[in-house]
Amino acid sequence: MDTGAEVVVVGGGAAGLSLAWRLLAPPDGVPVPRVTLVEAPPGPLRPPERTWCFWEAGPGPYDSFLTASWGGLRVRGPDGSGPVRSLGRLRYKMLRSGDFERGLRPRLSALRRVEAVVEEVADGPEGAVVVCRKADGSVSRLPARWVFDSRPPAVAPPARTVLLQHFRGWFVRAERPVFAPDAVELMDFRTPRPAHGLSFGYVLPVSPYEALVEYTEFGRAPLTTAAYDRALDRYTRDVLGLGPFRVLGTEQGVIPMSDGRHPRRAGRHVFRIGAAGGAVRPSTGYAFAAIQRQARAVADALHGGRCPVPPPAYSARALAMDSVLLRGLDTGRIDGPAFFTGLFARVPCERLLRFLDGATGPAEEFSIGLRTPVPAMLRTAAEVPLLPRRPRPGPHQEAPDDRL
Repeated sequence: MDTGAEVVVVGGGAAGLSLAWRLLAPPDGVPVPRVTLVEAPPGPLRPPERTWCFWEAGPGPYDSFLTASWGGLRVRGPDGSGPVRSLGRLRYKMLRSGDFERGLRPRLSALRRVEAVVEEVADGPEGAVVVCRKADGSVSRLPARWVFDSRPPAVAPPARTVLLQHFRGWFVRAERPVFAPDAVELMDFRTPRPAHGLSFGYVLPVSPYEALVEYTEFGRAPLTTAAYDRALDRYTRDVLGLGPFRVLGTEQGVIPMSDGRHPRRAGRHVFRIGAAGGAVRPSTGYAFAAIQRQARAVADALHGGRCPVPPPAYSARALAMDSVLLRGLDTGRIDGPAFFTGLFARVPCERLLRFLDGATGPAEEFSIGLRTPVPAMLRTAAEVPLLPRRPRPGPHQEAPDDRL
């Protein structure tokens, strides 16, 4: 039997590592808690390297780990129109999961790491026990006062509307300087319109010659890898006109976008964090900034001797608005390309990104709402509360990429 830790964190992704670092950096005069991180051993259970994107004002704690950052973005309509828009005080930042883990490693010297597959998290009156199996077949029992679990639940929460944001990206290097490295192509709607939902290109230029180019759809089912590659081939050659280029690497994923309610508490001493705890914004798929907010709040509570329950990632008001948008997109009542291009054309980027982060107040949100298709939104808002929340078939899908 393990002698125990104050905290066991399950999962070594963005949520688990961010929380571990915050816990191990208490204010002056506060003892450093004993923290154990349990992560899957190398192999199929450990997720591949991923790209996380987020925005923040000024310098941040992970700036030295970034692949790139930008002060502008562009949303293009189906005709290719759309200027580069300033983000004001914000920077849009690109972070690779491998760089994040390597960069945090010196800050986690006090962390105990266990490579094992978690088989059970048992809550109890005084704490919890994490039961896990190591690669050699041995079973370990890790008792702790608090357990924070970032694994996706076996079954997703019931929801009124479920869309999948599914994508495949190529890391490309062109033979000539074809990318403008000062701005992100956030949504480029010069892509074929699918029968259901919407599609767009997404370009993160890291130099005039290199970029991550992705093809993304909001829909009900992912494509085959071959279908993604055909879409990317058309987009890079016919739309972007890259000319000769090499594919240096790929990434592919699915991010559930639903209005299901994610419980943050799984027991008296067990909490869910990350995507499992509702950190993914339903209308966009972004999660990294919410993960950081929750990690800071949990660490502050534990260092202060309070119950470290993670706070809601987004307000009830924000989630209600997301539910309306998801339903509108799913029914086709809201035209996706027109909605997003119009919103970015009519609302300053800095305000809109703060809204997507849940950092705006009612007055700003009302102003933004007036710049959406009001009749369609009102009709959908009246309909949504009458819809039942239905269980989703199959296991919950983990969000492998936290950008959009």
